[in-house]
Amino acid sequence: MTAARRPAAPAAPEPGDLAPYDPSAFEPFAVTVDLAVFTVRENRLHVLLVERGEPPFLGDWALPGGFIQPKESADQAARRELAEETGLSEETAGALHLEQLATYSAPDRDPRMRVVSVAYAALVPDLPEPRGGGDAARARWTEFGARGTLAFDHDGILADAYDRIGAKLEYTCLATAFCPPEFTLGELRQVYETVWGVALDRPNFRRKVLTTPGFVQALEGPPRRTGGRGKPAALYRAGAATALHPPLLRPEGPTS
Repeated sequence: MTAARRPAAPAAPEPGDLAPYDPSAFEPFAVTVDLAVFTVRENRLHVLLVERGEPPFLGDWALPGGFIQPKESADQAARRELAEETGLSEETAGALHLEQLATYSAPDRDPRMRVVSVAYAALVPDLPEPRGGGDAARARWTEFGARGTLAFDHDGILADAYDRIGAKLEYTCLATAFCPPEFTLGELRQVYETVWGVALDRPNFRRKVLTTPGFVQALEGPPRRTGGRGKPAALYRAGAATALHPPLLRPEGPTS
């Protein structure tokens, strides 16, 4: 008796064969970017906000952002939207270090349709005054502690971004970028207190900074008087390090 033949295995699909894929089987959704950009202005932490010029949330304040276009990446969209909605130049927006924060995908986060957002965070010195553009009626730097309630789920995104930039000060030398080229330890401490929203113990902060390799470099020459009756303060400049080992951990306490 002749043995029964086994049925032939199905042919492997050719590369690029999408015949089994039916796009209509999936509900369409959009992808956007949102940007939480912080800076320090007049010794206070500020965040970049735009006033919405279109529904939904017409007239409310929100984070800059918008829809990703078909032929651009999320990073490209983030910089384009930042330039369009705030009036910052393409060169300024393109030079910013934007750090991808998280993806926000709650089904009802946007009343128009299902929208997934890729959020970015940045803490950047010396940014110019913004102006509205695109679908933003106005743009402004707003003191972080006086921002009010934002549109969409942007309050949650902003809270997550604040935690991220606060953590960056713990393990990087970013704080020195917000000081003059020559600065005192008091000026450096002010940056940490501004961003973290807590008062730091001066002797402990001084010890941690000066014992962290490469954080700051002492300058030769006479110290600088800081005003009032205080003693002249020694001057420093940013050191060669980019990361802090060990990290400069923020104390627990109130935040802005």
